[in-house]
Amino acid sequence: MRPESMKIFDELRNLNVLTVQNAKRDGEKVVGCYCTYTPQELILAAGAHPVTLCGTRQDPIPAAERDLPRNLCPLIKSSYGFAVNGKCPYFEASDVLVAETTCDGKKKMYELMSKIKPMHVMNLPQTSQGEAALAAWAQEMVVLKDWLAERFEVEITEEDIRKAVKLMNKERDAMRRLHATTKAKPSPITGVDLLVSVWTKGFNINKEDGIALVEQLTAEIEELTAQGLSPFTKETPRILLTGCPVGFGSEKVVRLLEESGAAVVAFENCSGYKALDRLVDESETKDVMVALAEKYLNIPCSCMTPNDGRLELIHKMAKEYQVDAIVDLTWQACHTYNIEAFVIRDYVQNQLNLPCMHLETDYSESDVEQLRVRVQAFLELVQGE
Repeated sequence: MRPESMKIFDELRNLNVLTVQNAKRDGEKVVGCYCTYTPQELILAAGAHPVTLCGTRQDPIPAAERDLPRNLCPLIKSSYGFAVNGKCPYFEASDVLVAETTCDGKKKMYELMSKIKPMHVMNLPQTSQGEAALAAWAQEMVVLKDWLAERFEVEITEEDIRKAVKLMNKERDAMRRLHATTKAKPSPITGVDLLVSVWTKGFNINKEDGIALVEQLTAEIEELTAQGLSPFTKETPRILLTGCPVGFGSEKVVRLLEESGAAVVAFENCSGYKALDRLVDESETKDVMVALAEKYLNIPCSCMTPNDGRLELIHKMAKEYQVDAIVDLTWQACHTYNIEAFVIRDYVQNQLNLPCMHLETDYSESDVEQLRVRVQAFLELVQGE
């Protein structure tokens, strides 16, 4: 049984287009964001709406390849394609863009994108360890705050920032409870539906309304669990998906896993739980810029070195979600995640004693049947153990 609330999420992206357009009509500001390292609190404190722009669809890639090399990460090409083809209402509505120096491909793509719309690129330290990295990232928070204040001609007070921190923590807490529903065995919701609800929520510019929708869906899923209803059985292999972010349009591996008889119960990636694991410290005695820097700098992305935090999070989630295996997904030409796949496989197999499969693919459907064969063989191995 599929939760009735999922019908709302199915239509939410189109409804959010109208919301964004109405906001623009009323003179409100919209800031396009490309990564979980973007401190949305500062955007909210500036009186603007943050909206997710990271590309997850194949359609705009041909337009991107007129400027970008073909052997580049599909996420980068999709994001840039939406910027140049004029078909993304959220990009068109964005007054400014905020990005970060994560991978090399994104950094160079942002140089081209900055010719289309005003863009601020935050200089992200490539390590989360040490006081120097924290101090540098905290200063980047200050620089972004000042840039937003100047761009939008507003004053951003500490009170504004702390209020935004509480709102974002409230949203993260609601999203954490939604993710936690799949800890039940069997899971009361498919991985595809969990992905759609989480991904679609990123386009909701009204935070309070979005939180209410998530809480409504969570309550319904919890009721399904209480009634013992599920699209799976207790014997269905439970999968944790790690690696590159996925969204609607790039969910083919999730669909293949569930079509082949598994349940994707956890998403460790940055489009899933990774950015939710830690809240911002709300202590009044804490410097709010340092609090923001600590939270965002500790997101365990593969662009960080070393990246022990990712192993710790996978360990935690594998245990809490009672997973039977882990699938590590890498988009083609994503070098940091591709190299880190060796570390992940070794850790999962030898420390967690779980089966692990690494898949490298892109957004197209050209390799679906090849992937299906690999997925089915892997699940046979999982079920045979």
